[in-house]
Amino acid sequence: MTDRYQQSMMDNLYWWGIPTMFRCPNEGPEGQDIALVGVPHSTGNGTTERDQHLGPRALRHVSAVQRRVHSVFGVDPWNDVKIADIGDVPFPRANDNEDCIARITEFYEGIDAAGARPVSVGGDHSITGGIVQALGRDKLAGGEPVSFLHLDAHTDVFTKVDHFLGAEKSAAHWGAYLADQGDVDPTRSMQIGLRGHPRSLDWLQPSYDYGYNIVTMRDFRERGLNDVVAQTREVLGDRPVYITFDLDCLDPTVAPAVSNLEPGEKGFDIDEAVGILRAARGLNVIGGDVVCMMPTKDSPNNITALTAAAVMFEMISMITETIVKA
Repeated sequence: MTDRYQQSMMDNLYWWGIPTMFRCPNEGPEGQDIALVGVPHSTGNGTTERDQHLGPRALRHVSAVQRRVHSVFGVDPWNDVKIADIGDVPFPRANDNEDCIARITEFYEGIDAAGARPVSVGGDHSITGGIVQALGRDKLAGGEPVSFLHLDAHTDVFTKVDHFLGAEKSAAHWGAYLADQGDVDPTRSMQIGLRGHPRSLDWLQPSYDYGYNIVTMRDFRERGLNDVVAQTREVLGDRPVYITFDLDCLDPTVAPAVSNLEPGEKGFDIDEAVGILRAARGLNVIGGDVVCMMPTKDSPNNITALTAAAVMFEMISMITETIVKA
């Protein structure tokens, strides 16, 4: 065996060494193509047990397993581009959601200024608002509104309430306030996988009012993957794309340790979710996040954390392929 082969074998063993994301170096965003970020925030979603802030640590623990080449795209992200784990957003006032969202935005403004494309793990879904407030204004998006590829069981466009148990820029509101601020263009965005029995029959109406393109889980089952992917590629087009992936879009049997489980209707299996993610292949993906992991609810084999790492790997590989082919 060559030294390089032996090193690659060791790099896939998660239980040794310092657990950075995917065994990437711990460096700043300057000079990086992709910045991996932890966002240990959980005060934007008050309806679930508040351990979503443990998500970044849980993913770092196992992510070395996904330090692999991408056999479909034909890329080796870890050698083809520059990727660093730049650490976690600091939250000295972690119980103050509004302060945390402001600190997320400030942190990502530095990433945007460096020109690195962030791929993040949360944290609850309120982190997406803080991130996109930064990315939708300057370098990465070129001052244009961002288009969302949003996979989720829920809309997160809940405009019928002013706050979510005290949190204003909450996990339930970012899809609305980002549109109000002009950071996102809903008409060029997709919300896919919405499911479950809601609290009111008009639960989708705010998303429709904003102009989001909606594919419920029932729509997806009727139309099939290829039709939804074709629509997604047409809607996103040549826009700057941000991918946000709520793990609750997956069926609970695939990812049991997530907040706001929707067990009454089958969610995506992993192949379906990856197939939808790949609708953004070759597009201008400026970043992405994976949110709502609850590590204290995970199985002993860490399957939800491993699945979150696999989703991040897809995002990283798509961005790598685009950079390599540029």
